[in-house]
Amino acid sequence: MGADRDPATLRPWSIECGASPHAEGSALVTAGRTRVLCTASVLPTAPGWLTGTGRGWITASYDMLPRATHDRRPRDRERVRADGRSLEISRLVGRALRSTVETDYLGERTVQIDCDVLAADGGTRTASVTGGAVALLEALAWMRRKGLIPGVPLRAFVAAVSVGLVAGRPVLDLDYALDKDAAVDLNVVATEDGKLVDVQGTAERESFSPDELSTLIALALGGTAELVRLQRKALGKKLLAEIEA
Repeated sequence: MGADRDPATLRPWSIECGASPHAEGSALVTAGRTRVLCTASVLPTAPGWLTGTGRGWITASYDMLPRATHDRRPRDRERVRADGRSLEISRLVGRALRSTVETDYLGERTVQIDCDVLAADGGTRTASVTGGAVALLEALAWMRRKGLIPGVPLRAFVAAVSVGLVAGRPVLDLDYALDKDAAVDLNVVATEDGKLVDVQGTAERESFSPDELSTLIALALGGTAELVRLQRKALGKKLLAEIEA
């Protein structure tokens, strides 16, 4: 950890809304040295199992570009087997983003969220959730303007952040150096009002107590609250008014 960062504060974060000129919604997220481009595409059909229901769906895909890491990472088409980690994170992002809106009101359409890691230094999945939520909301505002939906069926803003126990102390928003040394590592997805959507936790080296878990979750909720403020700032007053109308 840099000497200038308190363990209870986020790394330097920025969220740029509308980062892709062609997508219905997009966000470029920077968290320290991690950078993720999230795009939202509105597709005219829903999955087959929703045909005839009038309901829509939100799904996500996550991957790293070949030089997002120190060594070249093969593209999906170069792999003999599917990348299990990418599939797991894709499902996490999809679950998290479906908690933000009432998908029943989307009509028989799919909003596809694509999260492409440009540079990885820890926290790529949490950056994908946080940026994906911004891209999704921009796309839903686009759908409203086009008359595809009468309004944005927003449940709550959602963001995600990592926390961990490093050298015996709780730390917020782990970069790679901290993550690899963490005795406990958690990823927390939460709503704007502090309700939990998803908690992924692992004791890497030793078990941890319920009190330590509570401390880590409380630290994470402070982080997600700050990230929601950044999401709102990135969307801007005009877009927020459309979303919350």
